[in-house]
Amino acid sequence: MKTLKTILFSLLVIGTLQSCIVSSKPKMDFFSDSGYDFKGARFTSFNVPLMLAKPYIKKALRKDGESEELISLIKKISKIKILTVENGSKEMLNDYAKFLNNNHFEEWATIKHNGENVNLRVKQEGEAIKNMLITVNSHKELVFVDVKGSFTPDDISKMINAVADK
Repeated sequence: MKTLKTILFSLLVIGTLQSCIVSSKPKMDFFSDSGYDFKGARFTSFNVPLMLAKPYIKKALRKDGESEELISLIKKISKIKILTVENGSKEMLNDYAKFLNNNHFEEWATIKHNGENVNLRVKQEGEAIKNMLITVNSHKELVFVDVKGSFTPDDISKMINAVADK
């Protein structure tokens, strides 16, 4: 019986960690298009295993003194993909912005901080926001965060205000 429990627990851990696969190939729609010339850009892509990450994120936000209202937004996240790009170009970033516009993403906020630009775009269906894309642009290093979940415009506004106040 103890062996069976150990095997089941091992399978559960392997299944959970399997979603955290790191790849050098881009895993986001625009970047996985093989017809685009990325001119020497290097990619690192990974999925965040939310079962493991949510408790850690909540703990870190509480430690930083964030409000419970902001922390409760973590519950609404269903999937996170992160893509980092080294040696990215402004042309690539502009083409990415065009791609998002063509796919009905609306720009909600741009925050500038210490020479970095953080851009937030959302895809809204009625009052529901199912997809949020965050872009961090620091010269030739870029970070793209694709957040899927079920948010309201008020949720996104609270998040933007919490970040902008810092």
